[in-house]
Amino acid sequence: MMLEDITGKSINALDVFALSIEALKNHLIAALETQGTGVKPSEIQWVLTVPAIWTDNAKQFMRKSAEMAGILKNCLLISLEPEAASIYCQYLHTEKLSGIESGFTMANVGTKYMVVDLGGGTADITVHEKLVGDNLKEICRASGGDCGGTAVDAAFIQMLAKIVGAPLVNSLKQEEPTAYLDLLREFETVKRTVTSSKSGKINMAIPYATLDSLCKKHLGEDLFSSLLSSPYAPSIALRGDKMRIDADLFRSFFGKTIKNLLQLVNEVLEQKQARSVVQILLVGGFSECSLIQEAMKTEFTKCRVVVPKECGLAVLQGAVLFGHKPSFIASRISRFNYGMAMTRPFDPDIHDEKHKIVLGGEVKCNNVFDLIMKKDEHVSAGTVVKKKYSSHVSHNKFALKVFVSESSCPMYVVDDDCTCLGGVTVRITDSSIKHKCDVELVFGNTELSIKAKDTDTGNVFEAIFDLI
Repeated sequence: MMLEDITGKSINALDVFALSIEALKNHLIAALETQGTGVKPSEIQWVLTVPAIWTDNAKQFMRKSAEMAGILKNCLLISLEPEAASIYCQYLHTEKLSGIESGFTMANVGTKYMVVDLGGGTADITVHEKLVGDNLKEICRASGGDCGGTAVDAAFIQMLAKIVGAPLVNSLKQEEPTAYLDLLREFETVKRTVTSSKSGKINMAIPYATLDSLCKKHLGEDLFSSLLSSPYAPSIALRGDKMRIDADLFRSFFGKTIKNLLQLVNEVLEQKQARSVVQILLVGGFSECSLIQEAMKTEFTKCRVVVPKECGLAVLQGAVLFGHKPSFIASRISRFNYGMAMTRPFDPDIHDEKHKIVLGGEVKCNNVFDLIMKKDEHVSAGTVVKKKYSSHVSHNKFALKVFVSESSCPMYVVDDDCTCLGGVTVRITDSSIKHKCDVELVFGNTELSIKAKDTDTGNVFEAIFDLI
């Protein structure tokens, strides 16, 4: 996959992520050396956080990026961001929580609460129940969508495009990328301070000289003239290098994002497992926005909306706790159906003719999805599933592949809704005989592990995939 910067130049996505992680890693190591701690990189347990709603492939991508950045595979844990925030909030004192009364605690056994992690790109929602022994149980499958802060940024840029034209906004990105990024940073700062009661104008700095110059160059008129001829002339004024925007117009940038977020949360609360939830925990950088907090409190009057102080750091600090004790999450909910490819005796009443093959003189159905773990199942950490497989092979190896599907009843591993997660290769010493394998898969942890033992030779082959 390739990524483009704001000027349209492209580069391999894996390189971008790897270099970004490497910069963070090197920054920490340099700080440790400056402080004279004597800590070696190999002694560090690294924790990389990802959204809960990301696909397995996306999480694999992050692990590979970290390994390219020089982080050893056995020193790296992957953590779900809402899980990390949830762990962190178990240890917060009342005075560090907004929206609750004195004496409240998140740590009572049996407490069920929703975690809404609002970052730049995504809203990540999960529901936890507090168990005995500081452990947490996931009671609703992670869900979410594109309701992060960047959706609000996009609405602001769309307004700017209606004033000066989309081609000029593209010219700003291409010719003056620093000015464009400064504009977005200023908007990011201002958007967190706007409240529902704010009236009058909202001031924000803009790269006036740059925009004015581009307008004269590409449009033949100055920025002020472009604004006067736009539909926003009554709502926006220019004063020096400031753009003064009517508060109602500014709040409208949030409208679609807030509507989508409230809909997502309502959909989760309507699930049977979540009907007893009475607390909603807001974390992530976008949760610092007053409009988001006010909208959540207005919409969900039956729930206590809790906002930790410095909620943008909740995931970071929770990830540290997770690194010390990965067993915090006692059970998770399976996001997909997990299965393996196998052949079965062909049944014309069940199987599709296009998958019929003849194997060893017998009519078989190929590419059958052999279900191992069902979607939406509660899976305790470390759950072991054992299976037996056999194969006639013409070469010195055969592959046992794991597939995932969101279909309610997957039939074949080659269907469009099935994806190959990975596999383990069993090496064969004698390809003239039918080989049998005992296969163990371990679910419920942050990674799926698979172990295959050749019963003829006793040889064991293993593989690990990121799953959480």
